[in-house]
Amino acid sequence: MKFENEILEIEKRISELESFSKLKNINLNIEIQKEIKKRDSLLKEAYSNLSSWDKVLIARDPNRPYTLDYIELLTENFVELHGDRLYKDDHSIIGGMGQIDGKSIMIIGHQKGRTTEEKLFRNFGMANPEGYRKVLRLLKLAEKFKIPVLTLIDTPGAYPGIEAEKHGQGEAIARNLMEMSGIKTPLISIIIGEGGSGGALGLGVTDKIFMLENSVYSVISPEGCAAILYNNPDKIMEAAENLKMSAQDLLDLKIIDKIIPEAQGGAHRNYQLTADNLKKVVLQSFTELIKLSPDKLLENRYKKFRTIGEFYEN
Repeated sequence: MKFENEILEIEKRISELESFSKLKNINLNIEIQKEIKKRDSLLKEAYSNLSSWDKVLIARDPNRPYTLDYIELLTENFVELHGDRLYKDDHSIIGGMGQIDGKSIMIIGHQKGRTTEEKLFRNFGMANPEGYRKVLRLLKLAEKFKIPVLTLIDTPGAYPGIEAEKHGQGEAIARNLMEMSGIKTPLISIIIGEGGSGGALGLGVTDKIFMLENSVYSVISPEGCAAILYNNPDKIMEAAENLKMSAQDLLDLKIIDKIIPEAQGGAHRNYQLTADNLKKVVLQSFTELIKLSPDKLLENRYKKFRTIGEFYEN
């Protein structure tokens, strides 16, 4: 985004002033604080007037924390579990057991890459059928041991390749939707970046759905919507607005339960603060959900998704 260039210039000056101050042993705190104040003011102004398309760009920012970053910041003793026990391990899906403040938890999430090599290894965060089958295997494992599950959603969508279709992509996602509705342990999902189509929903049938402040969640990408519905790829900004894909829009529509605030200027500017905000919501929600009986948990989950998109006729 255009305003980011100005912010980056200010941050560059701050870094140079700090380095020069340290190198020459000169106190430049007044000048440094002046630049920091200027940056924070610009961030506050820019991030209070974001369009839906701006939020899409922020959600896709390669510097945003990914699932592995949150696992490192949130958990102790995390052990990753691999494979779907049918075909192979899908590296675009991370899953395993860990502890948050001493409480056992299963964490499952999409994992994108930052370098070209990582992006290819993680398939750009787009899961194949074996990825969704791995998700289901871990959900069943958590259910067996009565361990709550946190899913972190960040994907452009399920992988659309021919091989994925041959291996049953549609069936794998549909089975997850069905099976997740009946998992007898507390489930929470958080959209941490980009929640795209069925690829996101395959991890999203949960008791609570949260979104980070600058994340997006939609049935289709703005590019896909512009090309298909408007027959004009240049209308991506209009498509993003009409899709109502921002956290604020989806809270108004009662599709999500809560917005988790990010650090000022986005999660990518302060991983730890954003992770702390996320942790607080997760622990509070699991404390509430664990008190419910399995039958009540499933009943509430069923009602939640049955009322999404409800309408009334006169």
